[in-house]
Parts: sequence; structure tokens; C-alpha cells
Amino acid sequence: MGAIESRSLQPTFGPCGEVTVAELSWKKAIEKVLAEAGGAMHYKDIAEEIVSKDLRNSIGATPASTVNVVLNDSIKKQGDDSAFQSVGKGEYILRRKDAVASKKGGAIRSSASAESSTSEEEQYEIVSSFGMFWRRDYVEWGSTPKLLGMQQIGAQAVDFSAQLGIYLLYDGREVIYVGRSSERPLGRRLYEHTVDRLSTRWDRFSWFGLLPVSSEGKLGKLPREFLGSKMIPALEAILIEALEPRQNRKRGDDLSAAEYFQMEDPEIDRRRKKALLRSAFPDI
Repeated sequence: MGAIESRSLQPTFGPCGEVTVAELSWKKAIEKVLAEAGGAMHYKDIAEEIVSKDLRNSIGATPASTVNVVLNDSIKKQGDDSAFQSVGKGEYILRRKDAVASKKGGAIRSSASAESSTSEEEQYEIVSSFGMFWRRDYVEWGSTPKLLGMQQIGAQAVDFSAQLGIYLLYDGREVIYVGRSSERPLGRRLYEHTVDRLSTRWDRFSWFGLLPVSSEGKLGKLPREFLGSKMIPALEAILIEALEPRQNRKRGDDLSAAEYFQMEDPEIDRRRKKALLRSAFPDI
């Protein structure tokens, strides 16, 4: 672990002589977190540790997805020479140097179960992102509203107004409507429900999007086709997430996308503060 620490947060000097700190690469940050953990961690927990310990200044919009990609790429490309080993669905450890046995015929490769786990955790296979029970009053509604979310605290915000997929409207906890955004994007479809027959009947919404999300927080293009073998578990996972049936003990495990948590539109906060000032100082 000492070798890892010696390369982390090393001071450098800027153009004006000021002291700056060089951030770790994603790979080195992951190694540091796993070394300190001393055991297996889920890639989402690894990402949270990287953020909480300030191991990187720039984490982008999809830190959990980025960690997952770095881990999988290392294992796929380097095999037993990778610093990481998959030990369960989405869970990884640092590979022990003395754990890679060799024989005359060559090194023993990773187990089939580990390779299967890695492939199951690939991002953007069907549903790229989703949000659960987002609040209607957190959105400044208009023909092109902002639907802001972040993967975790400290991550860059993403505007999902242009997302395509399906959505649900709730009255409290009851689902009152299921819709799709295909010809018109998610933001536009939800806005229409603020002025149509459902306008007074819903206060929250959930959504499941198909457009991939880049680490810069930009939405990509809709894939031309999806594998049937991936569609079935994705549909099951969406239903489990949306309906929360009591007999399903776990969430939608096969929903490989990351969940995004809602952020209030900054314009709403500005209007709220402005209204408070007017009430406190009516003569201004």
C-alpha cells in the first residue's frame, strides 16, 4: 500500500509558483480505496470513497460508471495480470500477487464466474439511467424543462430532459399513468402532463432512459438495436423497480444502469429567495 500512497496527491508547482496537488488517475484511486478496504467492494461504493476522500478533483457526471469501466477494461485486457479481480456481481478486490498460480502450460486464467460477473456489469446495455420518485415541484416547468440529476454527491449534474424511454406518474405512492417518450423527449412529455387532463393528479414521477450518458454528462444517441437476451432481464428489472412487489426481495439486479438522484432546478431556489426578500422588505 505504501507504493500507492507515495504517488497520491503529490505537490507540484503552478506557473506562478503556487503549490498544487496532482490528482490520482482513476486506476490508482481505485487501487488505493481497495487497498485500504482490505476486502471486496462494489464499484458504486468504490466511487463514493474516491469522492469522499477527494482522491480526484474531476469526477465527471458518471463516477460509478467510470469506476466500473476502468475495472472491467483492466480485467478484460490484462487478465490475471490485472491489479483487480471480480469476486461477485459488481464486487472487486485487489488481486494478490501470490494468488496467480502458474503451470508449465501457462498461467491459470480467471474463472468463468468472474468473467460472467464482469460482462453482466457492463453499462448502457439497455437502460442507461433511471430516476425514482422525482418531485414535480423540483422542476421549473415549461416546454423545455430541466430534469437535473446526479449519480452521487459531488458528481456533475446531468440534464435528462432530452432522454428517451418510459416514465410513470404518481399520486402519492400510487401509479396513475405509464407513458413513453420516443417521438418527443422526456422533458416535453412530462410538461404536457402539467397542462392536460392529468395536470392536477400527479406530484412525483419515475423514468427509465435508453440514451447513454457520457462522463461529461451528455446524452448519446439511441442504439439501433438491442439483444433479445438483454431485453428480458432489463424489462424484469424495470418492473421490479417501478412496482416494488413484496415477494421480490431484491431490487432490479439486472438493471445495469446507475440510478440518478434528483436535483432541484436552481431557478426555483432563486425565485424562492427573491420571494422571501420581497416579503421581508416589501418597500424595496
